[in-house]
Amino acid sequence: MITGSIVTFHTDRSELQRLIGCVMQSDIALLFIIDNSSNDELRDFVGCDPRIKYIHSLNLGYGAGHNIALRRAIEMGADYHAVLNPDIWWDGDVIGELARFMDSDPEVGQVMPKIVYPTGRTQYLCKLLPTPMDLIIRRFVPFEGYRRRRDDRYELRRSGYDKIMEVPSLSGCFMFLRCSVLKRVGLFDQRYFMYAEDLDLCRRIGEVSKTVFYPGVEVTHEYEKGSYKNKKLLNYHIRSIIKYFNKWGWFFDPKRKAKNRSCLREIGSAANN
Repeated sequence: MITGSIVTFHTDRSELQRLIGCVMQSDIALLFIIDNSSNDELRDFVGCDPRIKYIHSLNLGYGAGHNIALRRAIEMGADYHAVLNPDIWWDGDVIGELARFMDSDPEVGQVMPKIVYPTGRTQYLCKLLPTPMDLIIRRFVPFEGYRRRRDDRYELRRSGYDKIMEVPSLSGCFMFLRCSVLKRVGLFDQRYFMYAEDLDLCRRIGEVSKTVFYPGVEVTHEYEKGSYKNKKLLNYHIRSIIKYFNKWGWFFDPKRKAKNRSCLREIGSAANN
């Protein structure tokens, strides 16, 4: 069984309806909509479809919202769970194809499809585990040439984004997760209110299984980069990154070093073949 969840916060209704339409045409048997809004106005909008479970929740954060759904999915015995951002959509049998890929390799704990902008341009959301300098340079260093070279490495652009590859950090906009692995590593760390919770969970999954990019299917993502435009969201982002490095290590993180080296070595070998 495949389940899924969307966390909403005064989400645009047309955006939400677009995604629900994709889900209702997929193999997702039950979709949880966890509404962190200050009211439950979306309840009537969502309606009473038996495949949708609406839950109005106290806003404890993005990861905490998805955890409500993940706990229920695991209790129900779901095999896979899709964590979905409201601003994504797709055509075709994306969910079924990802499930078949996971079925074919029991060592895969998480998979992400190719993510594109509405224009069709690739979003570079496969990343190394970040160092503090990676994130500081991306946000605050004004030298575009240097920043671009650093990003090319950090975002694994040399890979071409055209082949299956094991990646240390996959985006949280679309997370297709094996529930049996979540039982081992736990759910989202609720100390992150917003941002970095996906990086943290992907890293924990990667310690016991594979975290894989699968370009055989693609999903479209609006990708607003809210923290680049909103000071409140930037504050959430900075606080979450501090919590992440406090947890995993700032400049001394041997597991990060080993994981990133392995990934770059594999990509380099594939590029030379």
